[in-house]
Amino acid sequence: MKLFLRWTSLVVVLAAAALWFSAGANCGWTKNSVPKKIVDEVTGLDGITYERRFVPGVDFVGGAVLAAGILAGASLLFRTKPNTQLKP
Repeated sequence: MKLFLRWTSLVVVLAAAALWFSAGANCGWTKNSVPKKIVDEVTGLDGITYERRFVPGVDFVGGAVLAAGILAGASLLFRTKPNTQLKP
């Protein structure tokens, strides 16, 4: 169980980092919508519309690191099995 929790914490951190990098490595807060600049075809005026898209930020990575730390800390609660083999 101890080893399982440690590997799980490593997988959580790596998966969160991979998702963060693949989504653009946003150094700000997590966003649910992103501003998109558009130009009106008739008047030529600039405008802003919002596109619904999930962009994970540093709080997303921080939460994943915190969760992985809790998992790794929980692994310290389990004892290692003593070696009970008799040596001749």
